[in-house]
Amino acid sequence: MGTLRDLQFALQLKIEELRQRDTLIDELELELDTKDELIRRLQEELDRYRTTVSLPGSSAVSASQTDDNKRPRRQTVICEPLTLDPVTLALVSQRSCDKSHESQRLIRASFLRNDLLKHLDEGEIRAIIACMHSTTINQGCYVIQEGTAGAQAYVLEEGRLEMMKDGLKLLTVEPEDMFGELALLYNCTHTYSVSARTDSRLWVVDRKSYQTIIMQSGLKRLSHSVELLSSIPFLQSLPADVLMKMSDLMEETHYADGEYVIRQGATGDTFYIISKGQVKVTEKGQEQEEQVVLSKLSERQWFGEKALWGEDIRTVSVIAAGGVTCLVIDRDTFKGIIEGLTPDCSQEEQQNNEPEVYSDADPTLLSTSTLSDFQIICPLGVGEFGHVDLVQLKSKTKCPFAMRVLKKKLIVSSGQREHIQRESHILMETCCSFIVRLHNTFKDAERLYVLTEACLGGDLSNLLKDKGYLDEWSTRFYTACVVKALSFLHCQGVIYRDLKPEHVLLDEHGYAKLVGSRCLKKVEVGKKTWTFCGTLGYMAPEIISSKGHNMCADLWSLGVFVFELLSGRLPFSHSDPLKILTATIRGIDQVDFPKTISRSASSLIKKLCRSNPSERLGSQRNGARDIQKHKWFEGFNWDGLCERTLTAPVIPKVRQIQYWLLVFTAFHVSHFFYFCLFQVKHFLGSGSFGLYTEDSVEPCTDWDDF
Repeated sequence: MGTLRDLQFALQLKIEELRQRDTLIDELELELDTKDELIRRLQEELDRYRTTVSLPGSSAVSASQTDDNKRPRRQTVICEPLTLDPVTLALVSQRSCDKSHESQRLIRASFLRNDLLKHLDEGEIRAIIACMHSTTINQGCYVIQEGTAGAQAYVLEEGRLEMMKDGLKLLTVEPEDMFGELALLYNCTHTYSVSARTDSRLWVVDRKSYQTIIMQSGLKRLSHSVELLSSIPFLQSLPADVLMKMSDLMEETHYADGEYVIRQGATGDTFYIISKGQVKVTEKGQEQEEQVVLSKLSERQWFGEKALWGEDIRTVSVIAAGGVTCLVIDRDTFKGIIEGLTPDCSQEEQQNNEPEVYSDADPTLLSTSTLSDFQIICPLGVGEFGHVDLVQLKSKTKCPFAMRVLKKKLIVSSGQREHIQRESHILMETCCSFIVRLHNTFKDAERLYVLTEACLGGDLSNLLKDKGYLDEWSTRFYTACVVKALSFLHCQGVIYRDLKPEHVLLDEHGYAKLVGSRCLKKVEVGKKTWTFCGTLGYMAPEIISSKGHNMCADLWSLGVFVFELLSGRLPFSHSDPLKILTATIRGIDQVDFPKTISRSASSLIKKLCRSNPSERLGSQRNGARDIQKHKWFEGFNWDGLCERTLTAPVIPKVRQIQYWLLVFTAFHVSHFFYFCLFQVKHFLGSGSFGLYTEDSVEPCTDWDDF
């Protein structure tokens, strides 16, 4: 036993130890508060960053970026919807600004030098020039600042500008140069700055005016050509979609005064409709030295129709009387259209409408369930407008689903309300074994809850990241799944517009399924849509050039999809979005195919990626069956695919006890980081983890009032 002094010393040590522990506790509590605040800020940042994940029903998807074995992030681009209402048309027409002939010449020259805009016709260029307004920039001031959103394009008329990126000079902008043209297509973020080296004068056009003019011009052109075709007696009985296809395939040909359109005695296979101008029909007899004018034909009249039905020896000559524009179509093209009048979708619907098999969950039970019937297994990741949870019915613990939790405020502020509504309307009516199923929707004051099928096998982007590229059998299998999904949508009059590996998920059997997309849209037969949307590198050229598009845009994307799976890269790729778009417009024939793509696969890709939409494989009467009959699919068991008896190339190891493991392995590190934040937030907070709150939650039956 120690002395009293020893006991006092020991007591002081204990007191000091307790004091230090109290100090440590205070420090830890402060650190905990700091980290809680950090978690809150990071959560806000995650909501703000519009990253996306490979999840069932995600509206947009992105992959990891940088590194050799990681794939670049690719975000879905959707421009705000545009309607040609009287107010918009009046505003655009009233923006006409006076310009000198020299200014008009300079602006026109800049358009014709621009790879993205030189496809515009003279009437469109004239209308755009008319609504451009001038602005002056003082020396040292910025026209564009890096990192800001753009909605205007500029043509420099006087002065000198300097283009900079990350503080480094890129180039000097000279008079007659155009810049910022990407902003005419969608709400892009500028990747460079432009400042004035001297006092400068520029001409400016905004996105809304540009798109209004292009859309109005496209509709007029389509209406005019279809009207011309429908006025011809032997074409009047054709359906509207066939007339539109013929309009797409007819080439516009110009003839100068005195030029022969048809020469007497020549063999012909071409039919002509006069769009503008006038022609003389002449004949020269055997004993005559000069041509005798038999008649004159003008706008909306036609000639050469006999050549469409068989070989035709021209019995007269047709000569341009002044400048003439004709719509021209040859016999083979015409027969191809007539033989493929209306796509037959009955077989596609029957094959794709096979009833889904759910292990434990009844579709009726899912459609009548409430939000409180579900419990959260774990978070899956962050989407553009919220997050996604892996959930299960409390009464059915072996059947997982994905629950998208979307913030209404973010949807409305980003102008995506109409797209989200359209996506949900379409998916609620879609029942296809190759498309991720939407089961039910709920809403409260702040959020939307979208219950979808859970495909936990990852997406094809992850598979490409791991393997570099896929072999032919794997590519053929996944492409076949996508073909069935697209053909089902097309038969419903729905265009997908955002096909890419990130949007193709694998179910527990390894079968591929398309996820929902905000780019989904119903398009009436014989109609087109003009919204700029999709993923750069996958967009069809008619979307980029604003010519109007229909289901054929998906066929182009399908060709790009096959190319990427077989090669591990895109045919149209670059760090500069503008170069991706211009390369797409130049077409697939300018692309070098790697050795990993076989000759038959190259043939399929090139037939899908024809520049003229109506010439693409799958655009005729047989639709997807023409794709299935291509030699690249020779020997493929399509019946086995529809009956799900084929063995998939990769069988994901998805079991109930592995859900937590899947969270870490099936998705990216960023998703795991969010998972950690989500866990800490729930355990530190007062809410009970794994449950949805039921404050004023109701079924979301009226999407027009969400």
